[in-house]
Amino acid sequence: MAAITAKMVSDLRAKTGVGMMDCKKALNEANGDFDKAVKILREKGLSVAAKKAGRVAAEGVVDIMVEGNTAVMIEVNSETDFVAKNETFKEFVRGLEKTLLATRPATVEAFLAEKYDDNFTVEAKLKDMIFTIGENMNIRRFVIVDGVVSTYIHGNGGTGVIVKFIADDAAANNAGFAEFAKNIALQIAAGNPPAYVSRDEVPASAVEEEKAILIAQIKNDEKNAKKPDAIIEKMVTGKIGKFYERVCLVEQAYVKDDDMKVGEYVAKCAKDFGGEIAIDSFYLYEKGEGLEKREDNFGDEIAELLK
Repeated sequence: MAAITAKMVSDLRAKTGVGMMDCKKALNEANGDFDKAVKILREKGLSVAAKKAGRVAAEGVVDIMVEGNTAVMIEVNSETDFVAKNETFKEFVRGLEKTLLATRPATVEAFLAEKYDDNFTVEAKLKDMIFTIGENMNIRRFVIVDGVVSTYIHGNGGTGVIVKFIADDAAANNAGFAEFAKNIALQIAAGNPPAYVSRDEVPASAVEEEKAILIAQIKNDEKNAKKPDAIIEKMVTGKIGKFYERVCLVEQAYVKDDDMKVGEYVAKCAKDFGGEIAIDSFYLYEKGEGLEKREDNFGDEIAELLK
């Protein structure tokens, strides 16, 4: 049996990021063969990743990287918020973004098969990270946007926004355009995130659903319950404008000056810049949105630790 030195353990930890005890065990199993120990750790990592796959991962981070006229946004989930602050995890996310910029896959499934570095595919690197950090992780979604864009990250990766603009050279090259574009991204990340850019994008089905809700609300009010349907219909028409103000970006009150709508702010800036500007589209990711949250029972955890 080869003698396992502290330096060998330290070198293996530096190479793999795995804990000291696991590195020592792997070196013992490999009889001191460094490359074989690395392989053993990776094989164990695949096993650990499989065991953790069923655990809830709804924390993590939303992050954005911009290169030239292209922006990528990705959500990578972990079990706890603590992991999102880990520098190894942050470096992994940055590596994912660089891979997205280089490979431009169409789906998460295609992305997982892409080459992450000389040693791993994206999927293999993800499993290696699960083993190294000790939590289940998931690459949930990403988007790649080309063109005139502005980006914003809020709350240390809690919310991410990419906005794409249609702007002529006079507007896009104006010194004030960057601040204007950032303000639109801030608007989207604010307390009442929109679902559409303008009324033209709202599906007829969404409008009809909102009308049905409004009709039910009116009829449930004793003062209005006996009013004729024609009157109720007029009341609904008057209220539907509030729906558009809530869900359409250009209809919302501008967050920095609620005396004007976002659409009016866009028009004002275009005039000030001597050019033309329109909001083409936007993408909003909120970390863990729609995912089941992990519920920790700290009493049970302490009892488990004391065993």
